Amino acid sequence: MPAISLNHVSVSARNLEESVRFYEELFGMERIPTPNFGFPVQWLRVGSLQLHIFERPGDAPTYHHLGLTVDDFEAVYHKAKVLGIHDYTTFGHHLYELPNQNVQMYLRDPAGNLVEVDWPDVTTLSPDILADMKKLADRYPQGEDNQRATLFLDRQAGRVS
Repeated sequence: MPAISLNHVSVSARNLEESVRFYEELFGMERIPTPNFGFPVQWLRVGSLQLHIFERPGDAPTYHHLGLTVDDFEAVYHKAKVLGIHDYTTFGHHLYELPNQNVQMYLRDPAGNLVEVDWPDVTTLSPDILADMKKLADRYPQGEDNQRATLFLDRQAGRVS
């Protein structure tokens, strides 16, 4: 039987409260009731989905990440810049325009988890953000199939979400 939707993503935290505050303050996530797992865990609401944060030892994986769509990309970009949390190294730069004009920004949370912030249309962004952006096509050749790729499947199908 096929999966019908994504329910949640879990990330680790070195300090649960610090990580929860990060997601609340930067992304407006909301704490929701969480079962007792015998170690510190907090579930957060992200629209109709959830982010589960659990305090456990160990480092976050370098390349594993979660992608979040925001309603105000510029506000998140500027706040991340002030906080100094843009990730400049994992993918060679922190801000990319994809071939179909989608935008990806990479940053790190307090536990070192990689967070990708997505935006559907580069043409709506301010000149200061555009000046900081690189085009993925300038780094890597993009074939016809690559150019049809999108982060926003509902928009590709004519639906707006």
